[in-house]
Amino acid sequence: MLNSSLDFLGNGLLRLSWWQIILSALAMTHVTIIGVTVYLHRCQAHRALDLHPVASHFFRLWLWMTTGMLTGQWAAIHRKHHAKCETEEDPHSPQTRGFWKVLLEGAELYRAEAKNEETMRKFSHGTPNDWMERNVYSKYPILGISLMMVIDVALFGIVGLSVWAIQMIWIPFWAAGVVNGLAHFWGYRNFNSADASTNIFPWGILIGGEELHNNHHTYATSAKMSNKWFEFDIGWMYIRILSAFRLAKVKKIAPTPRLSTGKLVLDQDTLQAVLANRYEVMASYGKAVKRAYRQELAHLKEVGAREKYQVMRNARSWFHKEESGLDEPQKRQLPQIFANSQKLRTYIELRNELASMWERSNASRDQLLTQLQDWCHRAEQSGIKALQEFAMRLRRYA
Repeated sequence: MLNSSLDFLGNGLLRLSWWQIILSALAMTHVTIIGVTVYLHRCQAHRALDLHPVASHFFRLWLWMTTGMLTGQWAAIHRKHHAKCETEEDPHSPQTRGFWKVLLEGAELYRAEAKNEETMRKFSHGTPNDWMERNVYSKYPILGISLMMVIDVALFGIVGLSVWAIQMIWIPFWAAGVVNGLAHFWGYRNFNSADASTNIFPWGILIGGEELHNNHHTYATSAKMSNKWFEFDIGWMYIRILSAFRLAKVKKIAPTPRLSTGKLVLDQDTLQAVLANRYEVMASYGKAVKRAYRQELAHLKEVGAREKYQVMRNARSWFHKEESGLDEPQKRQLPQIFANSQKLRTYIELRNELASMWERSNASRDQLLTQLQDWCHRAEQSGIKALQEFAMRLRRYA
């Protein structure tokens, strides 16, 4: 009997080899990541999709056992992050709290904000408040992770404690640390959103698609986080699988630009399409500015204007950004750059005018249409081929 007990402690019920235990641990942490991104994030916090009660409660139970997190708390803190992004009120912005603070102590920041009653009262609306939530999940958060520890030991033996420890640190590190920290500090940006969000990698696999954080902050209510052809969002793949089995219903995804061939007249349909795709419009314009800047640099180098070339060369990494995102030294360089190139001045002036259209919330649709028509006319009369082509592209939005 003693031998059988020792055998149980050593091998557990499944009697797996070391590599099978590693694969099992990775599989379980992956389910946790999918629970966070699909259920907590896209479904509960942003209402981008609806989940069948069976799927919804599976994720609630699993997350209770693997993280101890409560749906209402998580959704409230994340909603506040979007509402107060990159300000002192943001619960976990590396821009205000420091990169290493968020990366290494993200879980502590989460727990501190969870105690803020005003945050819970203001931002947790619409999250589950049924009998299970009130009498089990909220009342006994430690019970769930304790139950998970017992299950891990029973399945894997004494090494199950290590499996359990990995499960316990997985979300605090990857979600609270890496996503909240690194994805607001380092990476590439498809869209010039008002915050500092970035896409860490174009392949959202390890963190369930949360790697595509700039895409998410640009289209927060989209159930799909990939946007470019080369990006992959595994969370979206699971949503599609759940949808195929009628366990999920997608409510909204980011708009995809549709260009109509032969359409040259700017009308209300054009305006509606441009407004719906304004982030994509500005991203396309930013690429046009980058190309123009490279052409100007090549021209200055060709004609031997070394002094002007050096001034322009130092600004090539930031010139395409909106002025609000530049620091003071960069802003002070703009007049000198404009003095070297009237073409670049025209690019930036028209870029600022185009961006200001999205901010005129008190303007009527007819006024906005008139402004867009006038903008396209000015771009076409600029004599700059790239601007003329961009204006022609805007006319084709449908």
